[in-house]
Amino acid sequence: MLLTTKNICKLLTQTLKTVQYAKIRTLTTTSNVDSINYCANIVKSHDYENFLATLLMTKALRSPALVVRAFNVEIARVQDQTTDPQMAMMRMQFWQDTLKDIYKKDQSLSQVPANPVAQELFKVCSVYKIPKRNLQKLIDSRQRLMKAKYFGSLADLEKYTDESVSAIYYTILWLAGVQNLHADHAASHLGKAQGLANMLRSIPMSSHYKMVYVPMDLLMKHNVSQEDVLRCRDSENMRNCAYEVAISANNHLKKARKIDVPQLANQIFLPAVAINNYLKKLQKCNFNVFDSSLVHRSATLPLIYYFMRLLNKY
Repeated sequence: MLLTTKNICKLLTQTLKTVQYAKIRTLTTTSNVDSINYCANIVKSHDYENFLATLLMTKALRSPALVVRAFNVEIARVQDQTTDPQMAMMRMQFWQDTLKDIYKKDQSLSQVPANPVAQELFKVCSVYKIPKRNLQKLIDSRQRLMKAKYFGSLADLEKYTDESVSAIYYTILWLAGVQNLHADHAASHLGKAQGLANMLRSIPMSSHYKMVYVPMDLLMKHNVSQEDVLRCRDSENMRNCAYEVAISANNHLKKARKIDVPQLANQIFLPAVAINNYLKKLQKCNFNVFDSSLVHRSATLPLIYYFMRLLNKY
């Protein structure tokens, strides 16, 4: 079969069928097909680039990794589901309570909330004995952001990205049985690179969330007001702010790629391809984060993912 972008996308879609019917190993109660399907679909809808990368993982890793990413999506999109801050905090509290329920001693599936992601996460945590701390970081970091609504400095933003993105990589490495300091180090840099890139992507959405994602120290340094960001005003000064964040993201990406990690970790770090792709597109736009071309999905990304996976590189 000719390896065109269309055929690669078709291949990845066919792979999803395998994911939907996968069973979590050594568990007495098999995963419900509808629940796994739900987890896969919300990741596909809200985290498409990571969805594609997850489909290219080895068969044993796909389902549990999709469940972890689905949990992250559910937390991350709390703000998308309501404009009421109190309602958002209530939704976040649901996940706080659910995580506590999952880690209760002698807990059973029947006592976990009847939410597809919650139930699948309980099964994965039961089998793989995932440390609670990294899943807890995903909730805590976003709760703090919902209250603060801004980042004081680039260092604050990097700390947030380590807690909200790197923690996902730490968890998936645990699922894969990769307990390696070099892999953790690479995961930290990659998570920061991805988090910074995500922040740049989210700037045009600032007005919707009434939140300024650009660190305050950069806004002050380049004389950009919060109103300019909220109103999506492109300017040379705004591009200078984006440039500094993009440089930091690229530096973390380079550092991650230079680290020698176990072979199994390479497939887990495959989203590095998408990060690099976005940063290159942003550079072509002269760091104008409001350029409409940045919102379009890359038609060649599935093809690049596929070949990088064949090479076992990221």
